[in-house]
Amino acid sequence: MILNYLAFAVPFFLFFIGLEYVVAKWKNKNYHEFSDSIANLSVGIAERLTDTLTVAAFHGFYQYLHLHYACWDIQPSVLMWILLFLATDFVWYWYHRLAHEVNVLWSVHVIHHQSEHFNYTVSTRITIFQAVVRTGFWAILPIIGFPPEMITVMLLVHGTYPFFTHTRLIGKLGILEYLFVTPSHHRVHHASNEQYLDKNYGDMLIIWDKLFGTFVEEKEEPSFGLTKPLESHSFLWQHFHYLLEVLYTARRTQGWQNKIKIIFGKPDLVPAEARTALEARYLFRNEKNTQAYRFKNYVFGQIVVILGVLFTFILVENYIPFYAQLLIAGVIIITLINCGAILEQRLWVFHVEYIRGILLAMTLLAFFPSQSLLLGISLVGVAILLFSSTLQSRYLQLIYG
Repeated sequence: MILNYLAFAVPFFLFFIGLEYVVAKWKNKNYHEFSDSIANLSVGIAERLTDTLTVAAFHGFYQYLHLHYACWDIQPSVLMWILLFLATDFVWYWYHRLAHEVNVLWSVHVIHHQSEHFNYTVSTRITIFQAVVRTGFWAILPIIGFPPEMITVMLLVHGTYPFFTHTRLIGKLGILEYLFVTPSHHRVHHASNEQYLDKNYGDMLIIWDKLFGTFVEEKEEPSFGLTKPLESHSFLWQHFHYLLEVLYTARRTQGWQNKIKIIFGKPDLVPAEARTALEARYLFRNEKNTQAYRFKNYVFGQIVVILGVLFTFILVENYIPFYAQLLIAGVIIITLINCGAILEQRLWVFHVEYIRGILLAMTLLAFFPSQSLLLGISLVGVAILLFSSTLQSRYLQLIYG
């Protein structure tokens, strides 16, 4: 049986997220907030899902570049592994720095900085869009001559190490502070304090920041998040708000050169009123902001189930037909949208349940095709349509009170 053991990364990281939460509570530290943590995990689930579906394409891209454009035929050795580690970390530094300095890149990286808290769940706020951009930067590695197999292993290391730098529980680490990126260094990077902005871009080594003048030591307590807080847990809004802000600003800027400058210029060129105008048009805010446990329990239950589905999906992906993979992916993504909408207390969330129901029905039929199941699903669908108004009223009452 061919299993994808990378699936065990899901419970591995969840264990440390849970451990951090327990230790923080034991120390009477309020480092976690329910809606924020759910929003963080939702972004991470989507990234793990889409990465599973696209990892073969990324690896194939590296193989193609290595086969056709490699400058040298590098073979694995201790020295080459060290050089690959340094090269990977160096490329990451410049990708990360440019992701803060170029609007089109910031639009895919900003998601990682939206949380106003700092804990292990924040490390999961990586999107597939960011993965695509990073792949473009790392494309230099197979061109240099590093084999795709070496690159893949190194990127797994680079994907694991920074998870542990997203915490407030660990203080300064003595001599390690001079060489490696530590939680202290990375807290500075996520801070919105003026003296901390756009600093400490390193992923594993802090030497690049010290070399290129972007290092700042953590001295005062950081405030986390964006300089203009997002104030939304909407799954879709988190992913696309800044891209819309850039396009909104470019559209209202005269001259093609100035429009291009907005797209490829610094985030300072996008005025704060761009988001205000877009929020007024697209983002409904519920002023009641109820804290009812019912909708929290429903959201938490959905996330737990989806994490289980994600783990199983990754583990046995080789045995799931591609069309069924797409259906399962659709169920997961629509569930994440559902959770974000409930956190925002949107009334249209009931209609999202319709879409999820249809996708679930199609998924069941994909695995268990039969006329009797199709008939049963059809009868349930007709009943839901006949009593739609009553069901919607009861549903909203149950989750929002």
